[in-house]
Amino acid sequence: MALSQRLDLRQSQSLVMTPQLQQAIKLLQLSNLELSDFVEQELEQNPLLERDESDPEPMIAADAPNGVEASSVIEDKPTTALDGEQSFGGDDADVWQASAGTEGEGAVDYAGDADAWKTPSTRTGDDDMPGLEETLRQDITLREHLVGQLNCDLEEPAERMIGLFLIDLVDDAGYLTADLAEVAETLGADLAEVEAVLARLQRFDPIGIFARNLAECLAIQLKEQGRFDPCMEKLIANLPLLANREIGALMRICGADGEDLAQMVGEIKALNPKPGLAFDGVPAQPVVPDILMRVQQGGGWVIELNNDTLPRVLVNTRYYSKITRGPAGKLDRDYLSEKLQSANWLVKSLHQRATTILKVATEIVRQQEAFFAYGVSHLRPLILRDIAEAIGMHESTVSRVTTNKYMTTPRGLFELKYFFTSSIPAANGAASHSAESVKFRIKTLIDAEGAEGILSDDRIVEILHEDGVDIARRTVAKYREAMRIPSSVLRRRDKSLGM
Repeated sequence: MALSQRLDLRQSQSLVMTPQLQQAIKLLQLSNLELSDFVEQELEQNPLLERDESDPEPMIAADAPNGVEASSVIEDKPTTALDGEQSFGGDDADVWQASAGTEGEGAVDYAGDADAWKTPSTRTGDDDMPGLEETLRQDITLREHLVGQLNCDLEEPAERMIGLFLIDLVDDAGYLTADLAEVAETLGADLAEVEAVLARLQRFDPIGIFARNLAECLAIQLKEQGRFDPCMEKLIANLPLLANREIGALMRICGADGEDLAQMVGEIKALNPKPGLAFDGVPAQPVVPDILMRVQQGGGWVIELNNDTLPRVLVNTRYYSKITRGPAGKLDRDYLSEKLQSANWLVKSLHQRATTILKVATEIVRQQEAFFAYGVSHLRPLILRDIAEAIGMHESTVSRVTTNKYMTTPRGLFELKYFFTSSIPAANGAASHSAESVKFRIKTLIDAEGAEGILSDDRIVEILHEDGVDIARRTVAKYREAMRIPSSVLRRRDKSLGM
């Protein structure tokens, strides 16, 4: 066969993710706070982008009253130009309304109530007022607390040196993590001298500090209370038996009856097993909701994006026109054209992200309306496909929207992922049950147990079958263990000890 060269024309189709599409996908899965950081970077890099400082109107979706089918209408307004600037949000914010069959029903005037959702850290007011972070009390660290006591209690330089060395070996929980023999060898001191200093350090506040294990920590606290008698000493020495609820063995070892043993266990439960955690506390970072939900007057729900954390930007087309009309070179014009395209795409992506999140959140509220009305026992099974089919989007889009997004509701703050649960079939052929609602039912049954009515997993299965839930015993055990609820045997022993 002869070899030859020739040219062929072929047509083919392929999916290519442009940088702009990749950016839109990236923005979709960011939370509002993460999005703000991203926009800040874009503002620094793009001279055509400006921050929109005007007061935004809320972007609202009004859901229908309970038990009424609703139809959503999206007023998709294009980005407007004001004095040569393009704005995302502002006076042209999108409003979603759901009607309930009568004209005007479902609409809501939220303008006068906009501040109700603002937290103290974001509410506008006097610029001289300190921020939330500035009002936090500056607590001293555990090391500073211990060093202060060391300087007052130990006078000898050698003892202070040993004490400071031991303080540096204390972990966050307040336990001493080193072997005393190694400490003595490192410092060139006698072991007896190190032990004597440790004994004095163990009297420091908080009580239980410098213990080398849990038993010693509890013993130090009991000695301080004058409750470390021989019976209690034997109980502390057999903590593994207590953890396994070996009641009979503990009664024999301690020489106590059931009532006395229960009283001692109660005293141990009142102690602090990690005294050092009272210090070095890092202020908890509150979860900022991306979506706000409230009850609508007259029935139904109102869903709104949290404008306090939603970044808003402008495209300064006036500046672009001024520069391009001047004596700018080709490189400058190409640079500005690229930045203008990037800025316009960012504004479009932010708008698309906002409308998509609001659409997904609104559909979740519709699907889980019984949960918001009656509680977790009415949480229905829901998967990403259910939402995707209802709003005409792909499952991957719904997955990105619900990642790391939180919604504040009349029943608390929830991550959007919380509302997606697997289903458990019904025993009588009725609608299936949500796994979360079944877990809640199991916990409710166990919490209601009496001392003489401990429910085994088999008995819980029978009760759930009577309630129309078709569930296996191993599933009950899996859910119970996931909620960190001990078995019926251990719960019965706990009840006998008053735990």
